Amino acid sequence: MKRAAPLALLLSGLSATPALAADVPLWELGAGVGVLSLPAWRGAADTRGYVLPVPYFTYHGDFLRADRHGIRGVLFDSDRIDLGISLAGSPPVGSDGTSARAGMPDLKATGEIGPQLDLTLWRSDSRARKLTLILPLRAAFTLTGPPRDKGWVFSPALNLDVADMAGLPGWKLGLRSGPIFATQRQHAYFYEVAPAQATATRPAYAASGGYSGSQFLAALSKRFPTYWVGGYVRYDNLQGAAFDDSPLVARNHYLAGGVAVAWIFGESSRRVSVDD
Repeated sequence: MKRAAPLALLLSGLSATPALAADVPLWELGAGVGVLSLPAWRGAADTRGYVLPVPYFTYHGDFLRADRHGIRGVLFDSDRIDLGISLAGSPPVGSDGTSARAGMPDLKATGEIGPQLDLTLWRSDSRARKLTLILPLRAAFTLTGPPRDKGWVFSPALNLDVADMAGLPGWKLGLRSGPIFATQRQHAYFYEVAPAQATATRPAYAASGGYSGSQFLAALSKRFPTYWVGGYVRYDNLQGAAFDDSPLVARNHYLAGGVAVAWIFGESSRRVSVDD
């Protein structure tokens, strides 16, 4: 959830998977629409609004799962340890549409993929509450044209899942918070200013790797019989980040968020047992 593209933000952490053990369809399929508000990049002055189609898909296979933790391939699974795959990304940004990057190359959409280790630290006897330490390490690359290496991102976080939030059946609350760390190549892609791109108001800047700020995310969702609703709000704090003195950072803290609704069109006749 570091800087995920709008669609990924809606789908990551906001699906309808039950928090308690239950028999559910092997797969569900639907579609809907989402509305989001995001900065053009972390720390940008410009905020972008998105209205997007939102595919709804859950799958509870032995090796591939699409659930409230996102889309993941399960490489190893146990009662307390879950080793899967983490996905994230960022949307493209045209430099003509933002004064801060005028005359600089456009930011291409990026993808991020890598292993994620989830360690269950605590859960209630009823399994309605669960605290997890999430350890994702992702390689970043551009998605248009020949893929270009854009470094590595490590974003450990504590995640608390709450089922039947505030005594409301079916409502699921997710809270996640943690720091972000990235390599010099990742920071340079978003925050470096080459000498040839410097202006009177945008001095040259050489980025370094290290701390990338921290995030707090709150997500709420519910699966109704024929549709699903969800929303999230995210707070970013870039104070003390390795790039916080870049001329491309206009805000060192801000809020982003979105809401979505999806209608369920079909589900499998086969049912499987899902525990969390």
